[in-house]
Amino acid sequence: MSLAGRRIAFIGGGAMAEALAGGLIASGVSANQIRIAEPLPERCAQLRDRLGVAAEADYADAVRGSDLVVLAVKPGVVPTALATLAALRAEDLDPTSPLWISIAAGVRLESLEAGLGATARIIRAMPNTPSLVGAGATAICGNARTDDSDRSDASSLFESVGIAWEADSEDLLDAVTGLSGSGPGYVFLFLEALIDAGEGAGLPREAAERLATQTLYGAAKLALEDDRSPAQLREQVSSPGGTTLAGLAVLDQGGLREILARAVAAATRRSVELGEGS
Repeated sequence: MSLAGRRIAFIGGGAMAEALAGGLIASGVSANQIRIAEPLPERCAQLRDRLGVAAEADYADAVRGSDLVVLAVKPGVVPTALATLAALRAEDLDPTSPLWISIAAGVRLESLEAGLGATARIIRAMPNTPSLVGAGATAICGNARTDDSDRSDASSLFESVGIAWEADSEDLLDAVTGLSGSGPGYVFLFLEALIDAGEGAGLPREAAERLATQTLYGAAKLALEDDRSPAQLREQVSSPGGTTLAGLAVLDQGGLREILARAVAAATRRSVELGEGS
């Protein structure tokens, strides 16, 4: 684990910060190396109890001496957080340190640089909600000040809760948002519909839920662990004249591929729009 021994701070103690901190600890980072700045005292107590990390309201104590600082607040809170961090930086922080990693959706590198300073090393990341259970998919992109080592550190952070992919351009993060960022929502809708269909075919609701959920999980696990492509796996289970081909024919007639393409495109466009306003 490349982050073992590094001092890591989180600004914001929400569910994603907790998931990342927990992933780091599971990957070998000592809880003593992690600090979380969170304004709610009861939430600080939860984080201390659950993770064994230092958690308190003061940004300064969390940030000072840290090698990495993860900005894990909601997008609307980013301007306030950046103003507080700018004041700290003006006091006694090295302007080129630490490495800043933002998971605030839609907040572009340009806006982060305006708040953290032109010399700040900043990584923008787009994780998704399965990170909460160690199965996330995250894309990262660094500003011009970051180097290979910085991007490797950011990748290690997110690989503690899933996989990480480095984008060549920040603009690609909009497409990432449309695909993997919003993708869990598409999958949950598909799962809902599959459960309803199973119940409609005569299964008890509880059985339909268990069978459909495990089927999605198992299919995704097989796709991840098998060397064959999704198309090859689909062909393998599609016997001529069989049940799967009969079902797939209906999905093709309904335009499933085109519908998914439009959904990803719509979410991507919305991400662009939100980024323009950040």
